[in-house]
Amino acid sequence: MPQISLLGPVEARGPLGTVALIGARQRAVLGVLALHAGSVLPFTRLVDALWGDDPPRTAIKTLHSHVARIRRALADSGLHDVLLTREPGYLLVDGDVDVRRFEALIRTGRGERSPVRAAELFRAGTALWRGDAFADVALTGWALREVDRLHELRLSAWEDLWDAELRASGHDEAVAELPALLAAHPTSERLTRLYMLALYRSGRHTDALDAFQRLRRQLAEEFGVDPGPNVVELHTAILRRDPALDPPAGRAPAELPARVGHFAGRVEELARLDQLLAEGGDLPVAVISGPAGMGKTSLAVEWGHRVAHRFPGGRLFLDLRGHDPEHALSGAQALAHVLRVLDVPEDRIPADGGERAALYRTLVHDRRCVIVLDNAGAVQDVLPLVPGSGATLLVVTTRRSAAALAAWHAVHAVPLDALSHEESVTLLRAVLGGRRVEAEPEAIAALAEQCGGMPLALRIAAARLLGSPRRTVESFVSELAGARLDGLAVEGDSRTVRTVIASAYHPLDEEPARVFRLAGVVPGATFSSWLAAALSGVGSARESLASLGAAHLVTEVEPDRFRFHDLVREYARSKLTGDDEAQATARLLDWYTQAAYEVNQLANPARDLVRPVIRHPWREPPFQPDRHAAVTFLEGERENLLPVVQLARDRGELTVAWQLTYLLTGFYEVTGHWHERVELCRVATDAAGRLGDQAAEAEMLRAWGVALFMTRRLAEAIDVNHKALAIVRRIGDLAGEGHVHNNIANALAELRRFDQAVRSHLRAVDCCTRAGNRLGLALSQRNLGHTYIRMGDAETSLAPLHGALEVFRELGNIRLEAGTLDTLGEAHLLRGEPDVALRDLEQALDLSRKSGDRWLEWEVLADIGVAHLDRAGHGVEHLEQALAISREVDDRHGVATVLDLLGRAHLRAGDLDAATGALTAALAERSRVPDPFEEAHVHRDLGDLAIRRGDQAVARGHWDRAIRLYRQVGATAEAAATGRT
Repeated sequence: MPQISLLGPVEARGPLGTVALIGARQRAVLGVLALHAGSVLPFTRLVDALWGDDPPRTAIKTLHSHVARIRRALADSGLHDVLLTREPGYLLVDGDVDVRRFEALIRTGRGERSPVRAAELFRAGTALWRGDAFADVALTGWALREVDRLHELRLSAWEDLWDAELRASGHDEAVAELPALLAAHPTSERLTRLYMLALYRSGRHTDALDAFQRLRRQLAEEFGVDPGPNVVELHTAILRRDPALDPPAGRAPAELPARVGHFAGRVEELARLDQLLAEGGDLPVAVISGPAGMGKTSLAVEWGHRVAHRFPGGRLFLDLRGHDPEHALSGAQALAHVLRVLDVPEDRIPADGGERAALYRTLVHDRRCVIVLDNAGAVQDVLPLVPGSGATLLVVTTRRSAAALAAWHAVHAVPLDALSHEESVTLLRAVLGGRRVEAEPEAIAALAEQCGGMPLALRIAAARLLGSPRRTVESFVSELAGARLDGLAVEGDSRTVRTVIASAYHPLDEEPARVFRLAGVVPGATFSSWLAAALSGVGSARESLASLGAAHLVTEVEPDRFRFHDLVREYARSKLTGDDEAQATARLLDWYTQAAYEVNQLANPARDLVRPVIRHPWREPPFQPDRHAAVTFLEGERENLLPVVQLARDRGELTVAWQLTYLLTGFYEVTGHWHERVELCRVATDAAGRLGDQAAEAEMLRAWGVALFMTRRLAEAIDVNHKALAIVRRIGDLAGEGHVHNNIANALAELRRFDQAVRSHLRAVDCCTRAGNRLGLALSQRNLGHTYIRMGDAETSLAPLHGALEVFRELGNIRLEAGTLDTLGEAHLLRGEPDVALRDLEQALDLSRKSGDRWLEWEVLADIGVAHLDRAGHGVEHLEQALAISREVDDRHGVATVLDLLGRAHLRAGDLDAATGALTAALAERSRVPDPFEEAHVHRDLGDLAIRRGDQAVARGHWDRAIRLYRQVGATAEAAATGRT
């Protein structure tokens, strides 16, 4: 069914999107047909609408041409067979036309007895207008008269709307909005009359009389007439201050508390609340939910004051005290309070709760008011106060989820979380003043961080600083670093961060409270229900976490994964005894160590240096026993891995720290994220050194060196590996010495110090051969082959590569087999054998995907892209896949490299704009991970691109830069070849 909008620019939509109407004539034809949707509109009427009394000779033919194009556009948007030829004209099938909805709403509003409901209908109708009808087309004849009729109906609807609003005591809102309408229609007597009445009811007697005089002058100047009797009678009544002009109701209750000082942020949440009033129809219950201290009440009160003029029937406020079960108001008690506020005498308030609710619904049925129920607890205490009609808006603030109430009524949920850093600083600036904030910007940023975006904490911190005007912000931040919860309190004010969190904690049942305390030991940002169960020593913690989530003490950030606010976590830890904390920490470290061990067994069982002692084994594994599931599980825990290793080191669990890091090696090998691995290995190296275990220290130094190599910190990688080399030689670890020589050689090769690299590779081969380390020997051979390829000697590379491939296949190591096939593919590309190369590369791609090694996968895809370039293809598809994966695993060097290859591929394909985008991005990325040789490639390709665009000066600039960079790293052949396009 087509959706057609005529009350503004002409637009149409179908199942597949917007209908592409080209030109004003097509929009005019469809729009006029839509006015008569479901009926045949004769050709002659359409011609009259388009050309009037003087159509061209070809009018009918032109009309048919327009209709044919409109049909194609309709079909492209999923609207087939909706514009039909039916003699003597065309028929547009019935659809959703905004004109019809507008007219229906106005008709219904005029028949509605309740002024509140009538105003809602009129407002919904006028909201359909997006400008003047048919705003972007020119019509003539009968169609133009139809447009004029719609504009007159719109003015009449506006007048009906404000008449209904005034009957519902909406004079404050009328005073705010009617002037804009009068500016557009200054001679409208009805609008002026409504405005005069609104001004009078707002206590602006003189302004009402002035509005009459303006109308009289306008009518005399334009038409030479006086105002009509209705306006004159109202003028006379205002002069007499006739009591009949008073609002129909008495003084409305205004219980909203004062706004909080310096309200800041919450732009999105305020917009969500505003959306409530823009939608029309019955109002749902607005539920503002969130943790303690997040400013739920402040938001409700702030918004209530902003929209107070929309609720002339009153603004009620009631604290249900739901966070305190002993003193919480029941639904019946809350109803009694509201009824008293609505002027029901005490002896007329029913004793029965059901009768109270019925009387309440009767009183607010046609009364436009807003009722704020603050600190709601149990849903049964809120349900009796839900109005029976849409005139009254109920706003509920609660620490609990909105789900329970949503099971009974329509709910408009507005969840609150911490303020952003920028919003936090804005709040501090508002309270402390710009001068103090600008004097210590870094300390202010640190203070915002310490408060974790909690508005209550920010306000308390600012209050303490206001009370000590000579104190620096930096000194206060230092005080908070030791004891935030104690520092975030103001003398004489019982509402501290600690007491607010405690009010959410104390009502918890025993088991959720225990899970809450124990989960406080988790050092990372989030935790799973599996970990919470392990910390508690129970089979499942899901019910407890559901209770904590309902109390907003934890937030479920994704399925089965939870987060504490920093201050809430600190409170949880403060409730732990020393023994409980030690036991929970031991369980935490065991849980992660067993997870790493199990994943390592599935990802790389040959890595068997460590078999950890697990004191608290899993009751049930949190993942299925397959490689993909295991790696996916650990990926979900990735952000916690470094904090857990740091915790182990800091708590003196030094063996756990280095063994956990070792067991995570296979995970990082297949998923990347080597930047995180660098710090992980640094911490583990420190732990092994403190432990005095030289073999462990050497192993961690070696792992650290690999991580530095993978992040292109090549000089640091060589330095760290030399430290490892000294230790393995000292303890006589020949196999370890071979691995370290291999790692040093790889870094030297990337620095293009090829002669030194080959010597180190050969030392690695010798050590591994003498140690009987077949895996280490094959790795050394594979990397030696790769270095020969970097040197341009593909022939020499083949023997060590085939030797390595044979060993990896015998050992069943498909990840290293895939890496070796990828390197063989590079060798065949260098030999000018792209077909042979593709055979090896396709095998490598298949094996890399089976092993789950995403890092290797992007490298193979990039090499396949290069192979297609060498076969006169363009390889764009493979390179785009490589780019996506290199970004996923956060390989910045890889991103820059693939962008350059992609630019080269687009250049080969003749897409100069795409080449420009890719190469420009490659140069920008390369600045983040400097590599003179790779940067030279980018400048060479940018020069080739400039030549294709005919700009020789730009080309020469890039080529000169490329040649300098090539010569800097000794790449003389590449320098000599640059610029030969």
